[in-house]
Amino acid sequence: MSGPALRVLVAHNRYQVRGGEDAAVARDLAALERAGCAVEAAYLDNAAIDSGLARLRAAVSATHAPAGIARVMEAVHRFAPDVVHVHNVFPLLSPGIHAAARAAGCATVQTLHNYRLICPGAFLMRDGAPCESCVTGSPYRAVRFACYRGSRIGSLAVARMVDVHRRAGTWRRDVDRFVALTPFARERFVAAGFPSDKIRIRPNGLPDPGPPAGHPRRGLVYVGRLSPEKGVLVLAEAAAAAGIRVTVIGEGPLAGTLADHPALDLRGPCAPNAVQAAMARAAAVVVPSLWYEGLPMVVAEAFAAGTPVVASRIGALASLVSDGTTGLLAAPGEPQDLARALARIEADPAAAAAMGREARAVYEREWREDVTTRALLEIYRDAVAARAADAPLAPTGT
Repeated sequence: MSGPALRVLVAHNRYQVRGGEDAAVARDLAALERAGCAVEAAYLDNAAIDSGLARLRAAVSATHAPAGIARVMEAVHRFAPDVVHVHNVFPLLSPGIHAAARAAGCATVQTLHNYRLICPGAFLMRDGAPCESCVTGSPYRAVRFACYRGSRIGSLAVARMVDVHRRAGTWRRDVDRFVALTPFARERFVAAGFPSDKIRIRPNGLPDPGPPAGHPRRGLVYVGRLSPEKGVLVLAEAAAAAGIRVTVIGEGPLAGTLADHPALDLRGPCAPNAVQAAMARAAAVVVPSLWYEGLPMVVAEAFAAGTPVVASRIGALASLVSDGTTGLLAAPGEPQDLARALARIEADPAAAAAMGREARAVYEREWREDVTTRALLEIYRDAVAARAADAPLAPTGT
């Protein structure tokens, strides 16, 4: 790492059910420490929201969240970071942490893991299809459709947070740099009014599992949540149409519906090493999502294992997977098109293996931990320089 070591405070509102975003934050912390940074984490935890009254209080305070900001600022004053790197802010923190941290002299960075800062539902999706009505329109439209967890009260709380900080100019004034995970995500945030000159693209990193073994690849694997937006119902229909049985690893609300499907072999949730082994043995990993996705780490994990990906041609996936080079793309929500892609993988193992080799090369070039850590450190230094340029002049002596 060139230049002086940075002091980095990571602020993150953990989710009640640990997911990919929580894992990405933990990986970044470990990678920054290995890169020589002084790192500390300031966590708020949604596990504390354990009653109806607690949920109501969190919803009411979500726009400004003074208690959460105060907790993070205690760490800021004690640790004296160069950079405060913010991840999830809802509902216990709020975007107001950026103004508070900058007032204390810190540079601030915000990672855009999902679309919650421009879409109360976070997915840019409604009724099973992409929806961007809140990107340039009023976020209060989400209240009518109960976009946040089917709750109008919860949707109102998130919509108010989005609207207040949009109107206040928080994103242009108080954040030094944003981290978008993909070019597609950057485009959506720019369309919503975020300052294009402050948004940098940097994917989440992934430690190298090592070169793929040379054993033969067989079968298709799905790894992820069993929920409608992930396209698992489309996958079931496509696998049946292609006469292919797909191994399914994960859990979710559709597990019961899919349990006895003849084209799916449901394994339930598995340990990370078992998931990695299943990917390394597969001819391809299938990502049939119906929503835009942020940065599905299953793609990075598959590429790291030298395994091609069959994905929907939608949102970020359309650029993450190069059709015919690192995998195959199919029309989202179209079982017959997906069935054709699955059959193509099964029918041509040599072509699938060639795509897997190219996928591994892409991982080494773009997603390996040392590559993404260097990119993150460059963003931090850029943010520190921007904060210094904005700082008021110190008073001069007479």
